[in-house]
Amino acid sequence: MPTLLRRLSLLLLCLAPPLHAAQLTIDLGHGARSLGTEQLLARGDARQLTIPDDVAFKRPMRYRAVLLKALLEGARAEDTLLFVATDGFAVEIPAALVLRAHGSEAWLAIEEPGHPWPPLAGGKGAAGPFYLVWTDPGAMKISPEQWPFQLASIRRLPPVAERFPAIRPDPALKPDSEVNRGFAVFQRTCFACHTLNGQGDARLGPDLNIPHNPTEYLRADLLRAYIRDPQSLRRWPQARMPGFDRQALADADLDALLAYLRHMAGRKAQP
Repeated sequence: MPTLLRRLSLLLLCLAPPLHAAQLTIDLGHGARSLGTEQLLARGDARQLTIPDDVAFKRPMRYRAVLLKALLEGARAEDTLLFVATDGFAVEIPAALVLRAHGSEAWLAIEEPGHPWPPLAGGKGAAGPFYLVWTDPGAMKISPEQWPFQLASIRRLPPVAERFPAIRPDPALKPDSEVNRGFAVFQRTCFACHTLNGQGDARLGPDLNIPHNPTEYLRADLLRAYIRDPQSLRRWPQARMPGFDRQALADADLDALLAYLRHMAGRKAQP
């Protein structure tokens, strides 16, 4: 009997999926589909990719990766794509950045079960099983927030202002006003981790308008310093907010972002 039990245990181990096998869900409005680690690694277009200055690891990294647009059949350039991570991080990226690359290219990095990636610094855990990385990110001003790791799903969305009307500035403002420019910056940098007026997909950081907007309780100089380097204001080893240097967020964009936040402090809406 013990011999039979051992044989059954070995059989079950052989039939079980690899411990590191994972699934990425992609939903472009035509029905969700799941792609597994082994399925992606076995693709004919999977290749070795070197990222000289990786955003998450802060050093050169080498990955097995697939060009992301090859996985997005049916997506349109005018779409918005929502990338959701297992830790609650969610970032919206215009599909045009992926489908109509002009210098930068988006790749899905796939963690190989036999060659796991090193842990991230700062107690952030692992970056796998999937990670969106970019080659030549400076060519299209790809921000650090547009490198989601621990990726679990990608789905097509209607425009953000349609889904979350409470985050929109006053419609009477001119489209090229500083507040509207700041609204665009907010969507690109802050909305990946924060909600505003209770609206948004992310669950990583606090709401930026209710009960209080940061412009209501922080001096402008301190708020600027906090956005540039959060640890300069509050030292907290477990803090997850990244700093935005001038390469990631130009001074003019930071000015516009603060203008948007000040404007929204007068447009509070309960969820």
